Amino acid sequence: MRIQQVTEDDWPLVQDVRLRSLREDPALLGASLVREERFVESHWRMRLRTSTTWVAVDDAGTGRGIVTMMQEPGSPTDDRHIVSLWVAPESRRQGVGWSLVDAVRQAAGEQDARTVSLWLLDGNHAAGDLFVRSGFTRTGERQVVPRDPSQTEERYQLTLRDGVA
Repeated sequence: MRIQQVTEDDWPLVQDVRLRSLREDPALLGASLVREERFVESHWRMRLRTSTTWVAVDDAGTGRGIVTMMQEPGSPTDDRHIVSLWVAPESRRQGVGWSLVDAVRQAAGEQDARTVSLWLLDGNHAAGDLFVRSGFTRTGERQVVPRDPSQTEERYQLTLRDGVA
């Protein structure tokens, strides 16, 4: 399994992995399969132009996991945000999630980010365990999921370097 940073020309691969993630684990991602199934090529390309995405690819070229890093609107400029981490069920517990998180951590460091943050849906214990083992801490900051007010999520944060005093 290799972790590949994708470009907008890789949009069909990203589309395949993303839609599979929403079909198989819709409750974990806080996004709408129906909405994203309507996306056309230009939507996928724009998404890949405005964020950094990695896909875990097996020897056959099939996507087995995905993660995206972005500068979240309203967040500090030295924070990078993880969205949409997902690993295919048949590839879980094989280090794929760890490798995807590590790709984000390395890229964020190269961009001189001070922190990496994410919002994790309540009840997603497997992802929470992965993030805590990766050095993230629970901040206690909570919010209702914007697209689904019946769900809540908590912010996690990883400090890459101390802030300037």
